[in-house]
Amino acid sequence: MLTSEQITTIADELAEAEAQRSMIPLLTTRHPEMTIEDSYAVQNEWRRRAVASGRRLVGRKIGLTSKVMQVATGITEPDYGAIFDDMVFENGSVIEHSRFSNVRIEVELAFKLGKPLKGPGITIFDVLDATDYVVPALEILSSRIEMAGRTIVDTISDNAAMGGMVYGGNPVAPDAVDLRWVSALLYRNETIEESGVAAAVLNHPAMGVVWLANKLASHGDSLQAGELILAGSFTRPMWVERGDTVTCDYGELGTLTCRFD
Repeated sequence: MLTSEQITTIADELAEAEAQRSMIPLLTTRHPEMTIEDSYAVQNEWRRRAVASGRRLVGRKIGLTSKVMQVATGITEPDYGAIFDDMVFENGSVIEHSRFSNVRIEVELAFKLGKPLKGPGITIFDVLDATDYVVPALEILSSRIEMAGRTIVDTISDNAAMGGMVYGGNPVAPDAVDLRWVSALLYRNETIEESGVAAAVLNHPAMGVVWLANKLASHGDSLQAGELILAGSFTRPMWVERGDTVTCDYGELGTLTCRFD
């Protein structure tokens, strides 16, 4: 276990890396004794500072919920991070590429909660009952820690690599479509790069929210009404360069697009 001073020092390093659009060395190389609970303590310190500075928490992201993402990262368990209001972009946005480091895009569904969810013991029925609507979303990944050799400890400390999100398309009630079979085609500059089906997220995208609500309970936290939950990617991450246009076709749920300048 790390000391409180070590946790504060790592949070300082990550805050500086975010401000400078740079990366810090792997935490697991410098702190081989670091645990998953240590990494969530680092993330919580980073989140506490963000709130204190005036940023508003609007939701959570869940990462590494699908086999394609676990294979892509070499990490075999999910994680979560915080979403703040200044991370959220509307459909059609022009986004500053230099705001992020190691920019990649993931294809997801976002759940807008109408009721709170407090674990433990949350089930898929609780999540569906608490959800006002589900909307297509793209997650923008941004890494403040060196990528080669990253472990779950590095990723969690880095706010689960959360950079931003784009939402849009057609919001639907959770029982209006078969969420398992929501599919998407991801394009970069008119060329299709990735495709996937939402069932790749733990066999049902709502199961990502189930995992999150129960995991938060072990940390003395819970989900609140009004929060927007990114349920996890069902494609591999797609690299994005400055000048790229990203389009994602969700079929009957509509299309998302953004450009990175």
